[in-house]
Amino acid sequence: MTLKKFKYWTVSEIDATGVRGPHEVELQNISKAKYSLFTNISHDYLKNLVELSLGGKIENIGFNEDWTITIEMFPEVNIHLVYTYFGNEFGDDIEAEFKFLFSGERAYLIPGEDSATYIDLIMDFLERKIKDKEPFEKKYDEKTELMKKVLIQRSEPFKYLKEEDKELLAKFIGAKIWKTIDGWKIKKEIFPEVFIILSWDNQNFLDIYYSGNNLHKQISSYHAELIGIFMINHILRYITLTYEEEDLPDICYIMFSRIFTKQKDWQHRRT
Repeated sequence: MTLKKFKYWTVSEIDATGVRGPHEVELQNISKAKYSLFTNISHDYLKNLVELSLGGKIENIGFNEDWTITIEMFPEVNIHLVYTYFGNEFGDDIEAEFKFLFSGERAYLIPGEDSATYIDLIMDFLERKIKDKEPFEKKYDEKTELMKKVLIQRSEPFKYLKEEDKELLAKFIGAKIWKTIDGWKIKKEIFPEVFIILSWDNQNFLDIYYSGNNLHKQISSYHAELIGIFMINHILRYITLTYEEEDLPDICYIMFSRIFTKQKDWQHRRT
């Protein structure tokens, strides 16, 4: 399969499911639920919110939109929240809409499940900031059953990382990485002054922590966990692409989008 590259991808193109794929429908529902928050918001307020709290930027990317919020999920993985206001010209009581697009050389690697969940998280973040509400859950020192399961399931591939991967992996995920006596530590800033730290040792023990001056006021522990999972998933993508000739654990091959696994002729979502 020859992969057609796009400057901007839709989630349906990444999912290879057509325009009514489940994640496309999910994003359309997010647009309908959230657009009204932005119909009367001032541009200066939004710009400050996006830059100072979210670490993104306001721009126009050429879709005749009013504005676009662009966020870097990972290096070469950009998410664009494209907002257009049109009043009631279509007579359907919908005054505006968001379109969600993806750009960057690695954007098509990320499955729609991760991307759609990340967008839902970002939209909830913006709604909470606009309404001046605190994060709803602050159990940063606890782990959900989902996170406990993820840390066990996705630990083994880390053993393939070598010293020479340190700089390449750092650039791939946009993080600081250093070797410890018995493993690795990886620290990524996910929002301004909000950090996720992963640690892995030679006993195949993977752990996760959260820190930063803005942690308690910017993000709930539930959302921090989700971003932590996305971060672990992306590290597994690096390992899979770098060590494709190795006999990697099956978990590595479910980290990619359907369009990419079809290109590689991998069995999608194999177990």
